Parts: sequence; C-alpha cells; structure tokens
Amino acid sequence: MGAAAADLEARQLRILARIADLELAAQQRRLGALSISAAHSEDGEAGAGTTKARLSALLAARGVRDFAFRRVPADYYDRPLEERRGLLRADSVAQLCKSIVMVNTQAAADVVDCSNPKNSKYYVVVVQYMARLNAENIKNFLYELNEKQIPKKRFNMRLAPEEESRKLTGFVHNAVTCIGMETNIPVIIDEAITKLDEDFFWLGGGEVDLKLGMRTSQFLSAFSPFVVKCS
Repeated sequence: MGAAAADLEARQLRILARIADLELAAQQRRLGALSISAAHSEDGEAGAGTTKARLSALLAARGVRDFAFRRVPADYYDRPLEERRGLLRADSVAQLCKSIVMVNTQAAADVVDCSNPKNSKYYVVVVQYMARLNAENIKNFLYELNEKQIPKKRFNMRLAPEEESRKLTGFVHNAVTCIGMETNIPVIIDEAITKLDEDFFWLGGGEVDLKLGMRTSQFLSAFSPFVVKCS
C-alpha cells in the first residue's frame, strides 16, 4: 500500500470514529434529557405520596437510572400509535408497550398465587402494542421452564379479568405497569422489546394518563424478567 493510500485510509478511519462518537453523544444527550430523579418530574410534581415519586424510588433502588414519565391527553388511547409515539417523543412505535395480567386457567388446584415464579397462577406480560400476543408461545415456555414435569394441559394462559388485574396490581385499566405492583407477580417481557435498537421502551405509569419509559437493559438487569418470544 502506498503512502497516499495509507494516509487516505487513516483519514477515513478517523472520520468513521468521529461519526461513532457523535452518534453516541447524541444518544446520551437524549437519554440524559429523559432521566429524572425520584423527587421531581418534568411537570413539577413532587412529594413521596405521588405515583411518580413512589415508582421513581423503586426504580432508583433497583439501579435503574435512565427513566422518564410523560403525561398524556385524556384521549391518548383513541389516537393512532404514531400520534402516541409523538406525544411520548419515542423513537418509534415499536417502543410503545403495555403490561397485561394473564392467568393460568388450567393450573393445578394447589397453584393459587405467585409464590412459585416457574409455575405461577398469574404472570404479567410486557408486549408491544404493534405486536400480536401468542399465548401458545408462553404456554410452551412455561412447559419447558418446568422441565416438562408438569403436563402441558396444565398451562392455559388467558387475559385476567379487569377487576382481578386491578386487585393484583393496584392499577386500573390502561394504567397497569409491572413496576410497584401490589402483588409480586412474575414478569415476562417479549423478546422483541429486548432487541430494539434504541434500548428504550415505554409502558403504563400507574395512572391512566401517565406513561413510564426506561432503558431496556437496565430494566432487565434490575428486575430479571423472563424473556420470551411471545408475539
């Protein structure tokens, strides 16, 4: 390789490295703008009694640093996903997720609570709004998780009734989040969410008009959910 070619290659490598640095800095600024403290939020709410403060404290205690809350309009759920994305300032609609409580309707008679994460009566499933939940995949996962020692017919995952969900989580419809639930329900997160390029996702924030976003990698590390291909 001649001196001119080597010099050109070196300059190209420097340019590529500079571009990578700029992209990283931009991502860090975006996440930095989202991050909040346990005491204050973007709309000025403070105090230990608020939903935001309580969930913020729980997240901080688990080591989740990059998270944010957003207030949304009352007609949020009447709007298309792209408009919701804009309201949350998310990078894509793929980041918009929900937490749903599912019940095993065929569990054995002695399985009545969530004391055994591998064979629980209930699970909270975090899935994208744009995805179609596949309950059969969850059933197969639980069957394998229990090393096939429990008959497959003993797993039949269905959406829990709304009132049952409220009692278990402490959150009403459209406010359910897998953070700070009344019951320690095992959490399943769709594998697709963990593969998003942005490493960030949004879900319910404990109130109907409150949404919570956080860095996916920190959520996985802090809460150790089951990662399942459930869509």
